[in-house]
Amino acid sequence: IGSKIIGAEVLDLFAGTGNLGLESWSRGAAAVTFIDASKESLRLVRSNIAKCRAESDCRVLQGSAPAVAERLAAAGELFDFAFCDPPYNKGWIEQIIALLGRKSFLRPGGYLVVERSAHNELPELPAGCELVRSSRYGETIVDFICYNML
Repeated sequence: IGSKIIGAEVLDLFAGTGNLGLESWSRGAAAVTFIDASKESLRLVRSNIAKCRAESDCRVLQGSAPAVAERLAAAGELFDFAFCDPPYNKGWIEQIIALLGRKSFLRPGGYLVVERSAHNELPELPAGCELVRSSRYGETIVDFICYNML
């Protein structure tokens, strides 16, 4: 990702502790939106945002990541990066990628970064999406998908 994160608007789809979004912010992202369905996770995200003193650059939203991302896209909100690190084997990655094909939450040239189990295949990508890199780390694979649709 490197310097592409500087000034970027980031979406952390399955925030958990907020580590992916906050790491992006610490490396120069302009704004981060965190989504998680768990109230406990979002309490932890808010606490971590406060510890970083990043409140003015962060937003926390509760709900199902695909549903919230779809609402944001329908409202015209688009992101430069979206991190998708959901619980494994629950079908979340398939839902997020399908949403990207219907109603993108990414700007053209934006990236969806997916973390998945090495035992699960990446679903077929919709038109306008390109897998630009896939790296394996033990039992985990990280995929970088570029959204090129205009």
